[in-house]
Amino acid sequence: MGVKTDLQPKYGERRTRLPPGPWNLSRAEKREVCNSFYGMKVPEGYSSNIKNLVSLQDSRLLGLKSHDCHTLMQQLLPVAIRSVLEKPARYAITRLYFFFNAICAKTVDVSKLDKLEEDVVVTLCLLEKYFPPSFFDIMVHLVVHLVREVRLCGPVYFRWMYPFERYMKVLKGYVQNRTRPEGCIAERYIAEEAVEFCTQHLSDVSTVGVPSSQKMGVSKPLSGCTNTEEVLPYIEQHMIHIKTAYPKFRKRTKWLQDKHNSTFIQWLRFKVQSEFEEDNHGVSENLRWLAAGPNMAVPLYRSYLIKGIKFNIKAQDDVRTTQNSGVYLLAQTMQVASAKDKNPILSNMGFYGVIQEIWDLDYQKFTIPVFRCDWIDSSGLVVDELGFTLVDLSKIGHRNDQFVLASQVKQIFFVDDPMHRGWSVVLSMPNREYNDVIGDEVLGDVIIDCEPFTRGMPNVDTFDELVGELGGQNIRDGCEDIWIE
Repeated sequence: MGVKTDLQPKYGERRTRLPPGPWNLSRAEKREVCNSFYGMKVPEGYSSNIKNLVSLQDSRLLGLKSHDCHTLMQQLLPVAIRSVLEKPARYAITRLYFFFNAICAKTVDVSKLDKLEEDVVVTLCLLEKYFPPSFFDIMVHLVVHLVREVRLCGPVYFRWMYPFERYMKVLKGYVQNRTRPEGCIAERYIAEEAVEFCTQHLSDVSTVGVPSSQKMGVSKPLSGCTNTEEVLPYIEQHMIHIKTAYPKFRKRTKWLQDKHNSTFIQWLRFKVQSEFEEDNHGVSENLRWLAAGPNMAVPLYRSYLIKGIKFNIKAQDDVRTTQNSGVYLLAQTMQVASAKDKNPILSNMGFYGVIQEIWDLDYQKFTIPVFRCDWIDSSGLVVDELGFTLVDLSKIGHRNDQFVLASQVKQIFFVDDPMHRGWSVVLSMPNREYNDVIGDEVLGDVIIDCEPFTRGMPNVDTFDELVGELGGQNIRDGCEDIWIE
């Protein structure tokens, strides 16, 4: 029939050889995938220590929990297989990864659910083309119905079992007498509830279950957003002042922005002081202390807890098995098309960096944590055809503006790219579950946009045509990228 002639048995004089399928990995490829997993460092609380799940001797993954399998399928596996497998099979797995990312997102666009359901059907058909029939049990088929569940029940993170599975581990830790596990759990639970209730009526006491080490460097209620809203009218007044004082430069946007950055602090201090001396002034106490400037003695921290997310400096991550020093900032900045472009525009731009120092600025009445980061230069930032963001951590730029408010960044982490040596793939922390809420503020509001297959999905019918044209050759040897716009 001429179907998949490259997989037909090869008959020899002494033995018959079965060629490897597109899903098979050679011994060297297995070792490469395991080495990729072995070198991954993820943020604290993201998953288990991936290094402990890898057996380099047997080239296998061992001891995975259900949440570990979820994180591998949603983020880590597509990165580990970037340099192995044939491109059609690898793209089929990557499509499944994008599907899980979409349904597990914090917000779901209902208008895109029909298209998402069509895509997952095509993805399963692609998997059937490249994987053996024994792979497709009922669990693989149930993926088709996940979009229907989202349409009927809402986002997945409201319904999945991970928070309850984690809490079951807490309850199992209550057991001291294995012959009476239910009684141990009930007694310990009632005791903790009673202690928690009593602490609400006592002062200078510690809550149950929170280590003392985690209480150092906790962010204060006053955030950078509040300060920005109070200072915003003064920023506009200062820009008008600069244009009035330098009429020749009022059309040079970049010069005005640089002048504003270098002189705003001194101007704000004088402006607030003059307004404060007037009667019926509208200067708030926070703005007064902010204009006066912070204490010159600045404490430094190796770790800091911001809205339940732990950030470390790079030196701290180097001696730990976790990675909490990567940050992402979405900010408005002046952008030009080239060095000769004299008409810069103000638009949003993403910045990727690594925390080098954590400062806690003391303004007498409040403190504001800031990060000093090494930001990646634009020459070390690339987005590939699948939408993965690649960075070169050795190319550091923006050295004249390294500080950022801790409340304005989102935590990310970097994984070495097995396809391009010296480059790293940027991955973001998944959104918190519904029970990870502080007050009325839900964590993870900043979302990094990652559009999969930026040049369009690979043409499904094209691969069949290529196999026929190549006359049974390995697809990896002759396949080219053919896209649907």
